Amino acid sequence: MGKSMRRGRAVPSLRWASLDRLDRLAAVLAGRGIGAATVAPPGRVPRLELTHPSGAEHDVYAGRCEDGSWWYWWPWAERIAPDLDLVGAAAAIEKVLGAPAACRPPPPG
Repeated sequence: MGKSMRRGRAVPSLRWASLDRLDRLAAVLAGRGIGAATVAPPGRVPRLELTHPSGAEHDVYAGRCEDGSWWYWWPWAERIAPDLDLVGAAAAIEKVLGAPAACRPPPPG
């Protein structure tokens, strides 16, 4: 069995693991009044599209690091919090989304 075969089979499980983590974070964010919609287009990395009641919007990703740990990430490749710290992740996200526009990082793209 070649490397590409093994790598190809691992991708769907990583995708589902990412989606599961994003869904768990979305539930915690909903309790804080932050809208969170899971977006998973074919061939693209799954993400949460977040909307704060103030009107601020951002995306969040879940990714596995080389050491096997999972983290939530901003699109500009900054870690938010480990996936096991849902409350900490939600607080960090709320802090950024609730910050005045001059204090928020620019949206990606």
